[in-house]
Amino acid sequence: MDWDALRLSFTLALATCAVLLPLGIWVARPLARSRSSKRWLVEAALNLPLVLPPTVLGYYLLVAMGAASPLGALYERLTGHTLAFSFEGLLLASIVFNVPFALVPMLRAFEAVPQEILQAARMCGMTPAQAFARVELPLAWPGVLSGLVMTAAHTLGEFGVVLMVGGSIPGQTKTVAIAIYDRVQAFDMRAAGMMSAFLLVVSLLALGLAARQGRSGRAF
Repeated sequence: MDWDALRLSFTLALATCAVLLPLGIWVARPLARSRSSKRWLVEAALNLPLVLPPTVLGYYLLVAMGAASPLGALYERLTGHTLAFSFEGLLLASIVFNVPFALVPMLRAFEAVPQEILQAARMCGMTPAQAFARVELPLAWPGVLSGLVMTAAHTLGEFGVVLMVGGSIPGQTKTVAIAIYDRVQAFDMRAAGMMSAFLLVVSLLALGLAARQGRSGRAF
């Protein structure tokens, strides 16, 4: 077992969830209430990482982070090192390729909150912020949590985008999925099997928890 790669993967998953939790709520909540005719276009953009091949998504992210890009040049000027092939670049890529896994469950959860309940909360004298914190968010929370669970599991198992953007730098960008690939290339099937079994168990638990949270959300 490559413990450094495993630790890096968990750190990446936690950091990704920490960013996508407020970002997902900030995007999903108003989108769920939107009646715009262009909403379908926004939802299509959110789901784009699901259908793009990882190498294509990784290529565009790599170009966007390269030293020749405005973002990459600014980051290198501020920090002294490149955004691509760094943990920060890997985190940015992880946020992008996890958008559908986090935001779509959140969007569906906020859509399922009855408007009548929110209207009743306002009639009881609650401010919009109080109604959100005490009524809307608790009702939508199972879907929000389901999105975070799926995001964490997907981050642990992502390979293509991670390899394109981060490479395989031990302690910086070498995740457990990359470590499995390296072990297979070295014909170390025992280590590859152990790490693969670990990811299998984590994925199964994540799917089970997400399904359970989905049932909890419908119970409301």
